[in-house]
Amino acid sequence: MMTIDEQVEYLMQGADFGDASIAETMANELRERLIESAKTGLPLRVYCGYDPTSTDLHLGHTVTMRKLRQFQELGHQVMFVIGSFTAMIGDPSDKDKLRPQLTHEKVMENGRTFAQQAFRILDPEKTEIYYNHEWLQKLTMTDVVELASNFTVQQFLVRDNFHNRMEKSEPIYLHEFFYAIMQGYDAHHLNADVQIGGSDQLFNIITAARKLMTFFGQKPNIGIVLGILPGTDGEVRMSKSLGNHIPLNTSAEDMYGKVMSIPDKAMPIYAQLATEWSPEKLHAFENGLTSNTLHPRDAKMKLAFGITSVFYGEESAGVAQDQFVNTFQKGNIPDEMPEYQLKEGDNLIDILVSQKMVSSRGEARRLIEQQGVKLDGEPVSDAAVGLKPGEVLQVGKRRFLRLV
Repeated sequence: MMTIDEQVEYLMQGADFGDASIAETMANELRERLIESAKTGLPLRVYCGYDPTSTDLHLGHTVTMRKLRQFQELGHQVMFVIGSFTAMIGDPSDKDKLRPQLTHEKVMENGRTFAQQAFRILDPEKTEIYYNHEWLQKLTMTDVVELASNFTVQQFLVRDNFHNRMEKSEPIYLHEFFYAIMQGYDAHHLNADVQIGGSDQLFNIITAARKLMTFFGQKPNIGIVLGILPGTDGEVRMSKSLGNHIPLNTSAEDMYGKVMSIPDKAMPIYAQLATEWSPEKLHAFENGLTSNTLHPRDAKMKLAFGITSVFYGEESAGVAQDQFVNTFQKGNIPDEMPEYQLKEGDNLIDILVSQKMVSSRGEARRLIEQQGVKLDGEPVSDAAVGLKPGEVLQVGKRRFLRLV
């Protein structure tokens, strides 16, 4: 059984407020709320919202979900809010340009898949699902004016994303200011004790939500804002549109391989945000990296196993690890792979494109020139190479296709 201080350390793991004083205030408030919960026996109400701007979730989305799961492990109640109204506004927090607005029909279509994917992490029996259009659509113009009167235009314009757009003389639309206000109203409506979000949500959570809850006479919620998981490039935030994402709807082998492809410098933040490791195990991993007592290859394998096992279990993660070792460290070709039935007139580039081993014919030609395409383990130098059944086509380190 964790002590209160151990719970605070566990729940604040991965938090990134960008300000030591805010971090200390939130930790102290969380400690007080946990003590109160222990005395009364009432679980904390913990909320996080997700705007369904697409149908598929990736590893970056799960950072906040894992934090919700940690609260569930400690006996608290989670409120999973699908932003069926806020997604139609478009969150400007991490954007230097206007987000496209979605229709309600498209948002609801996307949202139907979210809970199903989220339950790969969350405990369904300790999770309440909400759609925020159910209360936000009921606000009157009088309500909106009253809510907006709690904020100044200056508070919004000093935010980096809006400031950058002003510097570039790019338009800032009035409806974009409503996003933070609506998110703050969510916290009020749910009477949340704790709100989880990414560090790009700092204003929405620490300023907007707490201000509105205070306005309504409630105890302001505690914000836990978490670092942003970079993509497989280790540079910018994980994004499907950038192609640097690790999808949830994939295989254990693919997830393991993608984690193994991240640069060494990204390992600490992946360990903090994407594993289920305890603070002790995390500290040991980080110390091993900084002291060079843990080889980077071994560290990455430990990390890939830890992340993959969260979603597929340790047995499947072990199989994925064995396949990776056999395929990439020992140079073996995997036993199982997709197959393609050769037809008369087939050529290499057409197969690479049609089987989605490359994104375009141009990429196929470039990879061939760079010797990034192999046939039975040998680099292909001529796109017009003859193809025969039984041969294995390979692109990069992880994509294989057996010709039959």
